[in-house]
Amino acid sequence: MREYITNGASSGWLIDRKNITVEIYRQGQDVEILENPTTLSGEDILPGFNLDLKEVS
Repeated sequence: MREYITNGASSGWLIDRKNITVEIYRQGQDVEILENPTTLSGEDILPGFNLDLKEVS
């Protein structure tokens, strides 16, 4: 994910189904780790987009 950010991606989600965590990578910020999230928001990049993680399990 760091390589994607380094190459210009605004953000990225690394979804770990086994450990039920999500790492959120954003330009110029530390990685945010969520434990057992139920949804992910597109924030400012994809306004109105929400990913239901219950469907990803």
